Amino acid sequence: MKISLLRQLPVLLFTLVALSAVVALPQVESAWNGVKEVYGEQDFGFRLLREAMLAFIVLYAVLDPAFRRTALSPKVGLFLALLAGYSVFEIGYGLSLDLPLVVPMAGLRVFEYLPLGLIGLAVGLSGAGESVLARFTSLLRIYIALEGALAIAQALWAPPLFGVSLLGGGRPFGTFVSPNLFGAAMATCTLFFALDSRRAIRRWAYASTFLALLSGSRTAVLSALLVLFFRLYAAARPRDRWALAMPAPLLSMVLLIAASSPLVSGREDADLSKEGRVALWEKMLGDNIDGPVSLLFGWGLGLGSNTINVVFGSDHFPGQFDSDSLYLFLLNGFGLLGLIAYLVFMGFTWRVSGFPHKGLAMAFIFVAGLPFNLWEYFPQNAMLMFLWGLVMGTPIAVSSLRPNVFHPDRSQVSGGKPSGGAATAASAAPRPWSRNVRGCIPTEARGAIRERGAWER
Repeated sequence: MKISLLRQLPVLLFTLVALSAVVALPQVESAWNGVKEVYGEQDFGFRLLREAMLAFIVLYAVLDPAFRRTALSPKVGLFLALLAGYSVFEIGYGLSLDLPLVVPMAGLRVFEYLPLGLIGLAVGLSGAGESVLARFTSLLRIYIALEGALAIAQALWAPPLFGVSLLGGGRPFGTFVSPNLFGAAMATCTLFFALDSRRAIRRWAYASTFLALLSGSRTAVLSALLVLFFRLYAAARPRDRWALAMPAPLLSMVLLIAASSPLVSGREDADLSKEGRVALWEKMLGDNIDGPVSLLFGWGLGLGSNTINVVFGSDHFPGQFDSDSLYLFLLNGFGLLGLIAYLVFMGFTWRVSGFPHKGLAMAFIFVAGLPFNLWEYFPQNAMLMFLWGLVMGTPIAVSSLRPNVFHPDRSQVSGGKPSGGAATAASAAPRPWSRNVRGCIPTEARGAIRERGAWER
């Protein structure tokens, strides 16, 4: 049997994401019965299914020779070596603080779906990113239909365990352990629908945005509306975009206040005047950062991991805290050096990428990490890790062969033929997986490549 990761990848990714419908069934059943499980007493349910599916995808990718040639390059190996070296240093530093090995190892869970990032990188380099995303988002509609039906039923009849929904019942949580995680998943689906070039698929972004609004999660609501704002900005004429950009800061504040109201959030304590998260952050930082060493390298990798909170409880180790922000988690586990490296890498991805929607994708990833540690929450972590790799892997030479959706006036495509500069760049672009991708590249791009002699038969 010939293994072709590109052809099977959309189905494999969808299967992984769809497993979120069953991995937390014990918690979902408890919430339906009005019982909220506490840290240290949660049933892990069927979570091993997602780990098994991830391992299967990684094994399938490794068996594809084209993937090995593309993703396992010397530059990627150097990056992984630097990442592993610094992680080993942080593990040793955590052990020197008398933490058991399980704590810093739990802090490394944020890298669990890094292999999907490498797969996304290889797909981007192949030039098949648009096709893979299109097939994946087509399947994602099934997932949204399932979650939507369940969420509406919960919003009507579930007990108000997490607050009251807009429809009078409890805040919907879908097949997740809380409405916030459900809302984060729906907002991420909004992003993927918005990245699709087909209008019929993009319309599904409104359905997932409605579900994010129904969840009552402020982050989910603002993230989904951010995606819709980008799409509206892209559709506007260049001379009219200033009318959208000028009121955007004020509009974002109004939306934040509205999302924090009891009507939308379903909670009285979500009001901004009662927000105590910032005060808790200040106290936690003041108690644990006592010198340049703890500032630069953190005060114990894993102390901000939700896995440790679930297994041991929320106050088992000194300096332990419930990480409400990815950036706070990075400051705790990897120090100021690790936090800066993460932000620089985000900027580097935006700088080198030729992905036409890179601004929207990277802005969403940045915002999603502000209120929680997105790399610990499934399936948002799996979807965004793959997307990050895809964005980074898409070379400018490949994207120049397609119309720029966000800036049509800057497109280098005319009648399906690239300009001279684009053709020169296309001929110099890397062509991994060229044999497997032939049916995946859009017709106009394939015709341009063939005409310029860059297509390998």
